[in-house]
Amino acid sequence: MSGILDKELIIAGPGFNRWLVPPAALAIHLCIGMAYGFSVFWLPLSKALGIKDAIKCAPDVGFFGQLFTTSCDWQISTLGWMYTLFFVLLGSSAAIWGGWLERVGPRKAGVVSACCWCGGMLFSALGVYMHQFWMMIVGSGIIGGIGLGLGYISPVSTLIKWFPDRRGMATGMAIMGFGGGAMIGSPMAADLMKYFATPTDVGVMQTFIVMALVYFVFMMAGAFGYRVPETGWKPAGWTPPPAQVNNAMITQKHVHVKKVWGIPQFWLIWMVLCMNVSAGIGVIGMASPMLQEVFGGSLIGLTQKFGELDKAQLASIATVAAGFTALLSLFNIGGRFFWASLSDKLGRKVTYVVFFVLGGLLYFSIPSSSAARNVVLFVGAFCIILSMYGGGFATVPAYLADIFGTQMVGAIHGRLLTAWATAGILGPVIVNYMREYQLGLGIPREQVYNQTMYILVGMLVVGLICNLLVKPLDSKWFMTDSELAEEKRLAHEKMAASEVGAATGGADAVNPAVVVFAWLAVGIPLAWGVYRTLQSVAKFFA
Repeated sequence: MSGILDKELIIAGPGFNRWLVPPAALAIHLCIGMAYGFSVFWLPLSKALGIKDAIKCAPDVGFFGQLFTTSCDWQISTLGWMYTLFFVLLGSSAAIWGGWLERVGPRKAGVVSACCWCGGMLFSALGVYMHQFWMMIVGSGIIGGIGLGLGYISPVSTLIKWFPDRRGMATGMAIMGFGGGAMIGSPMAADLMKYFATPTDVGVMQTFIVMALVYFVFMMAGAFGYRVPETGWKPAGWTPPPAQVNNAMITQKHVHVKKVWGIPQFWLIWMVLCMNVSAGIGVIGMASPMLQEVFGGSLIGLTQKFGELDKAQLASIATVAAGFTALLSLFNIGGRFFWASLSDKLGRKVTYVVFFVLGGLLYFSIPSSSAARNVVLFVGAFCIILSMYGGGFATVPAYLADIFGTQMVGAIHGRLLTAWATAGILGPVIVNYMREYQLGLGIPREQVYNQTMYILVGMLVVGLICNLLVKPLDSKWFMTDSELAEEKRLAHEKMAASEVGAATGGADAVNPAVVVFAWLAVGIPLAWGVYRTLQSVAKFFA
């Protein structure tokens, strides 16, 4: 099995179609992207024993008690720690094993990712069956989180090498899949739980098993679809721009991953990503309650404020808010491809300037549109904000390749993702605690988010300053020719597929029908997810 996965045996021969690589990356990202949608399981799991109503734990059963209890249901706040673990482990595992990934290649990393992500879900299913939350923490939270990190960065270096002419677009396609994973997984999980639910079972265990098996097939297909180009390969008819002519920010040299912790530009880009994500992830977490509390009954044609609505009216505006959340998810996904592709024209640094300046102005406008009760401006601002949140994720791998070179960009990206792990804690904490503080001061619900918006503007200003400070690297940081040659040797790089014998298949001409099939295999599920999301969006516009 290891021979099939060896990096030197997946070098593409002459005639290979590079457009087969993006759907392979999408197949993995659409599966691990379900991490965003795991909250669909929280409510059913909070009633796993009681079925209709949760069996509440005694006051003395705290978080650690809930890890092992079999006599009461888990609290939603306890279940939410799995979500936190996903993104902490994503960042840390990508940072720890990024260098290993560069040397063994994307196929082996993809297979390990599939085994961890899907195996973790199966272990979690056993945890649901035995009602042991520690098993879910270990299964999906830790093992699955490791698979999440490896799967997330597995295609980055490969795609950038296959698309040197369109780095942003290439990484945007893959990372768009991560944002789209929840669009497919959440409705699929809801349908499966409804199908498997019985008077004595909420159907989560069976749903975990089915999804793990389906995901495993897709992720393994994606992993085996990865191929790496020959050293020095470039698209037909394309020549690299001369160094320091078209764009001084794009280097032709390479930095070793072990040096990046000491490079100021790395930490500047780390802060750029952290500030962009902290602001955006805070908004994602509060989008639904904010819309409801700010506009209250006006969402359904009434004049009452949020606190004056009855239970039926609250349910009606919650449906509208769910449509708003679905709309934001579409802009989050579309922004990943749009902004990353646009960065190929604008340049990465200018693209982030747009994110911070336009984003700051939009955040600053929210209190005014709230006070004016203008839903259109309010919703429009958040849609653009979320598109730039997604665009920040998709643009940063190309930014890193421009500054640090392509040789170890996947590993460097892995280390940068610790900024995401930090932002996953920082953003929601700032937003949630500010909201509670404002409510504690007696400020009306429709005004409690105003100060938060100004704090987020401040975070974007910090990100803007850091971005403006990013300069081309000093030559001392780059690998020498001998160091680069040694790294290529360790990474099992070959000048051509023929150097490793006939195992690569020599000429690798691909039937166009195979390319179409590969794109349909990922495109149809994604289109279904968009369709289901649009159904929710329709409730908002209704």
